[in-house]
Amino acid sequence: MTSGADDIDRIMAVMGCAFDPEFGEAWTRRQVEDALILGQCHYLLAGPDGEPLAAEAPVGTTAGFALSRSNPDEEELLLFGVVPQSRRRGIGDRLLSRFAQEARERGADRLLLEMRRGNAAESLYRRHGFVPMGVRSNYYRTLSGPRLDAITFVRILGD
Repeated sequence: MTSGADDIDRIMAVMGCAFDPEFGEAWTRRQVEDALILGQCHYLLAGPDGEPLAAEAPVGTTAGFALSRSNPDEEELLLFGVVPQSRRRGIGDRLLSRFAQEARERGADRLLLEMRRGNAAESLYRRHGFVPMGVRSNYYRTLSGPRLDAITFVRILGD
């Protein structure tokens, strides 16, 4: 998908309400723009039904997004978010399935992601075949001070 200002607005709107500021996981607009300029980063947008968002859809109808980076033989999920009012409705499932399919089409044999310990999305990732492969102790610092582990997950893509 070719990025435009409206799509960046959509990503930022979802991130603004889906990411708890306590954990400092949200990126700035500049970070998202810079990632997309590099060419090996890709994004997906989901509408209220979890299906791809139509280009003419209003920014406020975006229910979720995924941002990833392609590397030879693998793709890393950098950011993934679903707005709180749309959670537990299958949107994350559809978005992760699309992510895996498109990564496979780009030549990925495996998918990677990293999340903080205690992230509620862990059960979603595990349902989609991601398994833990490593831990970075005390990697994330919360706004209130405590540090949290980062867990790296991998999913091997089959034929």
